[in-house]
Parts: sequence; structure tokens; C-alpha cells
Amino acid sequence: MTDHTSIQGKGRDILLRQLAVDYCCPDADILKTGNQFNIHSFLDGRRQYQEDAECYLKIALIGGRIIFAGREEIINWCRETYRHTGSEWFLEYGNLQKLSARLAEEGYQIRMVHPFYIADRITADAPGPDITWYSEEEIEQFRGDGRFDKAYTFDPGAPDVIGVSAGKDGRILGMAGASRDSAAMWQIGINVDPAAVGRGVGIRLVTLLKNEILRRGVLPYYGTAFSHIASQRIALASGFRPAWAELITCREETACP
Repeated sequence: MTDHTSIQGKGRDILLRQLAVDYCCPDADILKTGNQFNIHSFLDGRRQYQEDAECYLKIALIGGRIIFAGREEIINWCRETYRHTGSEWFLEYGNLQKLSARLAEEGYQIRMVHPFYIADRITADAPGPDITWYSEEEIEQFRGDGRFDKAYTFDPGAPDVIGVSAGKDGRILGMAGASRDSAAMWQIGINVDPAAVGRGVGIRLVTLLKNEILRRGVLPYYGTAFSHIASQRIALASGFRPAWAELITCREETACP
């Protein structure tokens, strides 16, 4: 993964402080060398996007290190198993299979494994008459609209706070939205109409929204799947940089997305 020395400036500092809260360690510890193994608790200021009622185990990979937070019994196993393991190949299938087998012993499974990107610079954008902005209240009109299930999640823990769309002839071709996952970091999601794929709509909207979030003094971030190459290209073309990867678990009986 990206060494955190390549994530520069204010954005790096905000991200590291956020991860310290999310992974239950003092700010200073997040910069320590070596892997970290922390007992999880729900701290004020954490990211709350699609948060479960419990946290059995979650893992962040950044700067060649692995940061674990979870229940004491699984943290003890992780410490014994991964004390000297680097982050670079941790998410390869063989290791995920081993981790998954250990989780299954306690009735848990891997919920998601995603790369995440941050952006801390305003770049050139392309506003125009076909662009429409939406306030938090105006976003409500899209509740239940499956066309925009990535732009808006209507998660009460991480409310959708701002949106932007591009349209033509009364038809919405793309929609990007930001959720307030924490006070310091808002996450961007994007939907593009299949008929508009490949026309730069996603890049334009994500760039516009990223710039607006930065103007509000908040760090925007962008998560996607390792296999979603088109989404990763949008992130990079919109001024985002790879920052960390994250693994989240859930109970086996839970409907993991």
C-alpha cells in the first residue's frame, strides 16, 4: 500500500488523526512503526458510515503497517498471527482464506475489503448549465431511487449532506453525493447512467463535489472495490490518491452487502 510519507500536507494529518479515532489508539501511536493491535471501542468522532452495532474486527493497511481493532479474543489471535506481517500482500486470497476460517469459528465473516483514496487539493473543474446542486434537504427527493444507490445511502449515522448531478434534456446522466461519515471526512459516491458511461460524466461530477467539500474545510475521501477498475480511474482522474485499504467483518447471519 501507499507509504504515508507520500500522502502530504493537511490531508495526511487529517487522515491519520481520523484513523487513530477509528482504530482506538492515541494520535501519536498511529505514526509508530510496526503493526498495532487495539481493543475496539466506539469513540466520539469516528467514521460512522454503515456502522454495525458491534465491531468484532476491522483492519486498516497503511504505510506498510497493519492496524487491527476488535474484540480481545480475536485481537490476541491477530497479534500472534500477524505481529511481523507486512501490509503489502496481506489481502492476497491465501491470507484472506486463513483469516476467514478463523472468523467463521466465532460466527463472523469478512464483510468488505476496499481501497480508499483522499484528495486535499482543489483542481480545475467544469461547471455549467447542465449541473444541478442539491442540499441535504433536497437530497430527500431521491430516497428509494435505485438509480442513485451509490451517490446516496440515507444512512442516519452518516447523513447525505450535498449532491450534484449532470443532465441533458431533462434526464439525469450522473449523480455524485457526499455523506458526513465524520466531522473531518466526507465520503463521495457516484452513479452514472449506463448510456453516459465513457463520456467523462463521473470524473466531472466527482471533481466538482471534491472541490466543494474542500472549500468547506473537510477532507473528501473515496472508497471502491479492488475489482472496480472504472471507479478507480474516476478517483485518480478527479485528483484523488490511494491512501489506505480497509477490511471490515460482520456476523455470518447479517446480510453483508
